[in-house]
Amino acid sequence: MRAPDHAARSKLPGTFRELVGMMPPQAIMDEVGHDNVVEMIDRLMAAGMLTKGQELYLETLVQLVQAYESAHHAVKPLRGIAALRDILAAHGINASGLARLLGVHASMGSKLLKGERSLTVAHIRTLAARFKVRPDTFLA
Repeated sequence: MRAPDHAARSKLPGTFRELVGMMPPQAIMDEVGHDNVVEMIDRLMAAGMLTKGQELYLETLVQLVQAYESAHHAVKPLRGIAALRDILAAHGINASGLARLLGVHASMGSKLLKGERSLTVAHIRTLAARFKVRPDTFLA
């Protein structure tokens, strides 16, 4: 399944049937097929106002990409110390800031982030409340 060449990119057909004739929607089987469908989605999104046929075709392609990506590009959420590091980085908090947040000795923040010490239930509750995440985020 290949997207149309550059010369054919100037104007997309307005009807669903014409678009299907140009690139029939079908299950995405590999990265090349994925890239081709995403390219067509990008073209449709850049087109501005879409006809009803273009909207239906776009929705069809989006559903195909979502199905492929959920099967092949699923991202596992970070857990445990990796999640803690990520959350702290997003909030600009370093190891000493973590220690202050948890009310522990300054050296403990670094030890927690290195995995040399474990988070306690009290630590997890504090972190979950502060960052508004589920407590199990911090369990490995």
